[in-house]
Amino acid sequence: MAAAQAAGFIRALAEANPAPQPELEYRDPFTLLVAVVLSAQTTDIAVNKATATLFEEAPDAASMAALGAEGIARHIRRLGLWQAKAKNVAALASLLLERHGGEVPREREALEALPGVGRKTANVVLNVAFGENAMAVDTHIFRLGNRTGLAPGDTPRAVEDALVKRCPPELLRDAHHWLILHGRYVCKARRPECWHCVARAFCNYPDKVSGPSD
Repeated sequence: MAAAQAAGFIRALAEANPAPQPELEYRDPFTLLVAVVLSAQTTDIAVNKATATLFEEAPDAASMAALGAEGIARHIRRLGLWQAKAKNVAALASLLLERHGGEVPREREALEALPGVGRKTANVVLNVAFGENAMAVDTHIFRLGNRTGLAPGDTPRAVEDALVKRCPPELLRDAHHWLILHGRYVCKARRPECWHCVARAFCNYPDKVSGPSD
């Protein structure tokens, strides 16, 4: 996809949703970080149900570390990979206390040094909590980037780099949300709903679906 075409694709999403919001529920950078760690291979709806009680009992790093893996597990047993996630969140909270005074760091390297935090999670926190122009590539954005021709790549990092290069700079921060929501609700994995895609005119996908009955 040419640069001008890619810009048109993203601008079409922007016009349809001028003020995109993340679907994960959080209160501050710490609860956002925990919610994103818990969201791996799990829906945001399921995470929000779990964190509603978890964050009441442990709203900050100190109380989360005190709760420990077993205490965290009581709240998240219905989530995928809950055992590993409980251990990671407990360890993450302890390291925040040990290294950062209980605060979430604003540096990528420091974020990625925390248990359960990879590049995608770090990008979400940098983008949503700290307002940086970071592009987090999840399964939805990876699929969308390759299917539409917006940002083809063999790896999430390749798709991320292509998106950052092709996205109009003034739209980069919100593009993360537009693309996730578009991939989640329109450009779906099994069958894209092309008939109500606002960016269809810019899409290079050759097998566009014209209607629900196709």
